Amino acid sequence: MYSGEPGSGAGRGGGGGGSIREAGGSFGKMEAAREDEYFYKKQKEQIQNLKGHLSKEIAFHQEQIKRHEDAIRRHKEQMSEMDNK
Repeated sequence: MYSGEPGSGAGRGGGGGGSIREAGGSFGKMEAAREDEYFYKKQKEQIQNLKGHLSKEIAFHQEQIKRHEDAIRRHKEQMSEMDNK
């Protein structure tokens, strides 16, 4: 019968992820749980790295906005000085 449980053996919902998983039973379930935990931690690590990268991107763009606002202010001052002459 098809159990659909990870680690329940190849062709029975557990996939063909190696000889221990293919055999099924408690070792297969334990291995499936370890794999799930590994990928959960890996995904969590990748999300943290992405958040850090995005924070740096935000800081960079905020600095660019500040520089552009300063440039706009300077250009407006130059135009104002031209009008006064």
